[in-house]
Amino acid sequence: MTADGNLEGLRAWTHLIYGLHAVAVVIGITSAAFIVTAFVFGVPSIVAVILNYLKRSEAAGTFLESHFRWQIRTFWFTLLWCVAGAVLFATVIGALVAVPMLVCVGIWVAYRVIRGWLALKDGKPVPAL
Repeated sequence: MTADGNLEGLRAWTHLIYGLHAVAVVIGITSAAFIVTAFVFGVPSIVAVILNYLKRSEAAGTFLESHFRWQIRTFWFTLLWCVAGAVLFATVIGALVAVPMLVCVGIWVAYRVIRGWLALKDGKPVPAL
């Protein structure tokens, strides 16, 4: 397979991974779960992050490498904020902080999925953050 063909195949994988993350966000919006919990604990995102790790070496040195890094970091930072929210939620006063925090993190997750997917559609890398 040519390098261009391999890049196109990897681009299709990256679209699939964004799609799986987007499904998790939609599940979070349309269910009793927060976007954050659906994203971190939902099957679509867990499958997506596993695919990220399995395919990221193939993306090394291409613009897609930034997308794999973006997706992996989104997952792990969301998990971190989810744990912080759970710890806060354990107290009554902390729950007053945790709920808005988890809503904000959910909006951030949706933003990252949308921004990354649009950059992929345009054939552009995403920022290093």
